[in-house]
Amino acid sequence: MGSPRTKVEVKGLEARHYDFFMNLLTVGMYPHFIRNAIAGMELKPGESVLDFGCGTGRNDCLIRAHTGDGGRILGLDISEEMLAQARKKCAPYTNVSFDFKRIEEPLPYENEFDVVFMSFVLHGFENYDKEVIAKNAYRALKPGGRYAILDYNEFHVQDMFFPLRQAFIHGECPLALEFVEMDMKGFLKGFGFQKFKEKYHFKKYVRLLMAYK
Repeated sequence: MGSPRTKVEVKGLEARHYDFFMNLLTVGMYPHFIRNAIAGMELKPGESVLDFGCGTGRNDCLIRAHTGDGGRILGLDISEEMLAQARKKCAPYTNVSFDFKRIEEPLPYENEFDVVFMSFVLHGFENYDKEVIAKNAYRALKPGGRYAILDYNEFHVQDMFFPLRQAFIHGECPLALEFVEMDMKGFLKGFGFQKFKEKYHFKKYVRLLMAYK
């Protein structure tokens, strides 16, 4: 299942301690960063959110703080280990649920959600999978809804500061190197998205791109 070049499927020790490793790799900056990024999605009370690649559910608990009791959050992932953590983390919230589904295969949702969210997942897929994911997102969104992609921005790897360049080249999957060269807005226009909003983090190496249906 999936491309041999991808690192999307997280298993074993990495899955069981994913949040710890993310905090460690970012020298403790990740919790503050993700809170700010989610705040940038401009979520409103009562909105419904579909999270593609929800992982441990940490983001969904943060999203729930914005959408409140009247909202709905559904997280999808393919790691049972991470889904177990997500269900435990968000157990106090009856309007947050999780399901085992592959986002690069056709999904059943249609005109159901105000937001489809992805956090550092899209760059790990081949382009043919990105196409299916974009179709799934567009179909799942209500008219006027937004596809919020938190991931690497567009940049030239050779222009990065040398230590960062080495870390990126050797630490990320080959697909990430291709992802940063993509015209993501042009790509998404091909699936019906027209209006876009961008917010940047980490000296513009990371972007929250919101594409509207």
